[in-house]
Order: sequence, then structure tokens, then C-alpha cells
Amino acid sequence: MRIKIFFLLLIINTFYGFALDAKLDSLLKVLDQAISQNESFTSMRAGQISMLKNRLKQDSLSYDEHYRLNNELYERYRSYLCDSAIYYLSNNIKLADSHDDGIRKSSSQIALSYLLASSGMYMEAVDMLKQVERRYLGKKELIDYYNACDHVYGEAGFYTQAEDIGKIYTARSELYKDSLYRLLDPHSALYLILKETSYRDSGELDKALSLNNERLLKADVNSQEYALVMYNRALIYREADDRNSYMICLALSAITDIRLATKDHASLWMLAQALLDAGDLEHSYQYMNFSWSETQLYNARLRVWQSMDDLSLIGDTYRMMLQDRNTQLKFYIICVSLLSVVVLLALLFIYKQLKKLAVARENLLKANEKLNLLNAELKQINEDLQSANEELAESNKIKEEYIARFLRLCSTYITQLDTFRRLVNKKISSNQVAELFKLTRSDTLQEEALRELYANFDSAFLHLFPNFVEQFNELLQENERIVPKSDEQLNTELRIFALIRLGITDSSQIAEFLRYSVNTIYNYRAKVKNKARVSREDFENLVRRIR
Repeated sequence: MRIKIFFLLLIINTFYGFALDAKLDSLLKVLDQAISQNESFTSMRAGQISMLKNRLKQDSLSYDEHYRLNNELYERYRSYLCDSAIYYLSNNIKLADSHDDGIRKSSSQIALSYLLASSGMYMEAVDMLKQVERRYLGKKELIDYYNACDHVYGEAGFYTQAEDIGKIYTARSELYKDSLYRLLDPHSALYLILKETSYRDSGELDKALSLNNERLLKADVNSQEYALVMYNRALIYREADDRNSYMICLALSAITDIRLATKDHASLWMLAQALLDAGDLEHSYQYMNFSWSETQLYNARLRVWQSMDDLSLIGDTYRMMLQDRNTQLKFYIICVSLLSVVVLLALLFIYKQLKKLAVARENLLKANEKLNLLNAELKQINEDLQSANEELAESNKIKEEYIARFLRLCSTYITQLDTFRRLVNKKISSNQVAELFKLTRSDTLQEEALRELYANFDSAFLHLFPNFVEQFNELLQENERIVPKSDEQLNTELRIFALIRLGITDSSQIAEFLRYSVNTIYNYRAKVKNKARVSREDFENLVRRIR
């Protein structure tokens, strides 16, 4: 547990160090945003109250449920609308009295006394305490009673104008504190608050801050308890003369108050006072005005009385500031008027120069447009020339490759023809005409010649386009790809499109080279196009682009 508390305090101290380094501006921006959203927060609180009121209107409510709903409405109204909070506590007193419930009646009277004192109605608060019948008070109710007495007489002693009477009230408050200390658990929230206040008033600020840290660890952020803890922390920093930390804590407390739709803005008007002392008159005036309007809605005369002098001071100071600013503004208007005349003359001169410049710019623009047009034409010509050069280079490469192959093939055919001539001569000389006739009727020689021709073609073509088969198959569907047999480089379908790649697109020329009919070649071409993963119309154009 101690380790957990240590790390939480370390985070808190780090946050305050950051806030001090980043100054107060960031928190004031958050506060300004909260003020701008005040209506939505108020609507949310009003909606919760409306739901409770609707439930209270039910006819079948039991006494316990009726009392509980009144109490919930009092809690909702306590920091939202003082008169309504008093109304629902008064209702509970009447309700408990009608059911002869002394415990609940006393509890409601104690709560009402505390609320009346908080709103500045001290005589009414004292009268209400006198009506409490002590015989109905258990330990919890007795603690609440002593706390209310301490609060009533403490507040009366602090705000009374009569010094002697104030001392009497303060002494009574201290007596009730002593009674509270005897009853309270040292770890309870009320005990910690009382001890923290005692340490702060006696100047033991380190002890007060330590207890405040303990309370802060138990408080949920965006809760009324958190707002109160930060308010008390601000009072400690005020005693330590740490103005920056004082304003930061007040700002955090005020932000929480606004988000909870609290109308009793003690933190905010104290922050407005501090900002006035710091010279931030605009924020001070804005916050005091907002606090004043909320205080009027809350309708507690103590807060109205507390705010009036400060609001008057801030308003007077703000008006003086506005007068000074108006004087400065008049001086600036005169200066700006003189400068405007100078600027007008300068603009006339610049206008004339701009007209001359516009004419020159227009001429230059026309020249640039012509130049851009010529550049575009030249660029197109260069692209066409480059494309033609590439095609020519490729064509030359193909011609060189095939001319060399053609010459070697012609030499081979001449040699074969001479060998065949000698064989024929030998057969005739030996009178082996029958064998010669048999030999000339066979297709073997032609088939061997064609095989050699196609092998040479395949080898030459794949030497020029080594990736042809892979790139060609990429144009076909996955399951329709054409793969040559292991003993051949290209098959008939691949040779047809290899010829197309070389620029031979006429089916009759392809049929003549491959020894097929024109219809067969046409069927081959159509069959392969049907397997294409691209458009049939674009297929052969894409084949011709294979590199």
C-alpha cells in the first residue's frame, strides 16, 4: 500500500512540475473550454434531477422511497440550486415528523443547518440546530451534529462584523471540533479534513500538504470530493505564498465544479481575484462575470455578498483598461489613416508599374506558349525518332542473326545436296535405279531438313528473345499456359506467335513456313487467343511488344 501511495504522489508531483513549467496558460484554456460547454453540463444535471422528480410523483411510493428520493434531490441541488436543496430537506423533515421518525428528522435538520450556514443564513442555522433532539442521535448522527455545529459557529465567527461575538462563535466551534476528534476514526475523511485545516491554520504547511495528498489519493477525478481537495490544496499554497501553484489548484477545482454543473463557484471567483493581482485582467473579468451569473442562479446570499466587491473592483479596473485601450485605439486609427494615405499613393504608383509589367508579362507569356508548343512538338518528334531507332536496332539485330543463320543453313544445304548428288551418281553408275527411286520417294530427308530448319529458327529466336516463352505465358490464363516438350525449344503454337513477334502476321506466310494450311494456322491463332487473360483484340499487339 505504501509503495502504491509513493508512486501516486510521484505522479502528482510530476504533474505539478509540468504545470509550473508550462505556466498556467494550458489549464486556463481547459477552463475556458469548460465554461463554453457549461450549458451542456447544466442540461445533464437538470436531466438527472428531472428523472428523480418524475419518480417522486408516483402515487405508490413508500415512506422509505419517498424519503430517499427527497434526499437524492437534496444532494443533486446542494451545489446546484440552494433554494431547492433547502426545500427538499424541509420536505424530509416534515415527512419524517409525520411518521414519527426522530432519527431521520434529526439527520435532515442537521443537514439543513449545515446548508443554511453555507449560504450565509447563520441565525436560521442556529435555530435549526436547537430543534435537533439529541436523544435520537446515534454515533453517526452525533458526528454529523458536531460537524454542523462546528461549521455553523465557525462560519459565523469568521464573517461576523462584531469582533467580540466572533471570538465567542470561534470558541464554540473549537469545542465542537474537540468533540469531533473524540468520536472520529483517525483515517476517516472528516478527520483528515479537520486536521489538514488545523495544520494549515497553525502554519504547519508540510503536514497539511501531506494530509491533502492522502485525501487526493482517495478522491476520484471529476468528483465533488476532488474539487474540494484541490480547493483546500490551493489554500495551503496560498499560505506558502506559492501563487502559481495556488492558481493551478484553483483552476483544477473550478474545472471540476463546472463539469459537475456546480453553481457555487468559490474556486472560480478566488481564481479571478488571483488573476487580477497577477495582471491578467481579461481572464479575471471573464471568470468573475461567469461566477457572478452562476452565483445568482445558486441564490446563496453569502456567495453574492462575497462576489459583489470583487466584481465591482474587477469591473472598474476592466472599464479603465478599456478606456486606455480606446485611447490607444484612437491613436492607432490616426496613424493608420496617415499610413493609408501613403499606402494609397504607393498603390497608385505600383498600379502604373504593374500595368507596364502586365503588358511585358503578356508578351512574354505568348512567347513562352509558342516555345512550349515547339518544345512539345520537338519532344514528340524525339520520342517518335527514339521509338523508330529502337525498332530499327531490333530489326537490324534480327536481320543480322537470321542472315548469319541463313548463310550457315545454305552452306549446310549445299553440302547435303552435293552429298545427295554423289549418292545418286553412285547408284546410277551401279545400276541401282530401284534403290534410287525408293530413296527419292521417302519423306525422311524432308522431315530431317524441316526439323533442322525449325531447330535453327527456335535457337535463333530464343537467342534474340530469351524470355519469350515466360512472357508469352503471362498473357495466358493460369491453367492454359503452353509449355514445349522436353526435346523441343518451341512447339507449333509458340512458333506461330514467334513469327508474329518478328513481324510476320500474314497467315499464308506463316502456313508456308510451317508447312500447314492457312485454315490450320488461323485455327491455332484463334485457339490461343481464347486462352488469353487479356483482350483478344490486344493479344497480338502485346505479343509484338515482348522483349
